[in-house]
Amino acid sequence: MARRWVLTLRAVSLAPIPFSTFGSKEQSQIGQNYLRSLLALGLQGFLIMICVGIYAVLIQNISFSSDPIASIWGVIGYTVLLCFTLLKTGTLTRSILNAH
Repeated sequence: MARRWVLTLRAVSLAPIPFSTFGSKEQSQIGQNYLRSLLALGLQGFLIMICVGIYAVLIQNISFSSDPIASIWGVIGYTVLLCFTLLKTGTLTRSILNAH
């Protein structure tokens, strides 16, 4: 939900400034980088949804009845992995779309 608000505020409040640079050849890179960063922000939200979906599937497959300590460590491991992947989605999307 917060990601949607950031995207909306970024598109509505600051959009006229970068889009006005498309008319000039010297400054068109500003507008292009702005569009790339907006697309990277949207792709980051999509990757976050994929990561959380994969996390939900991994957590469902853990059996809590056989060995509870191993199950808890498995959940902790998957949670650390989820946190790492969520933090890396921004870097990944910016590198995919070459946004600065």
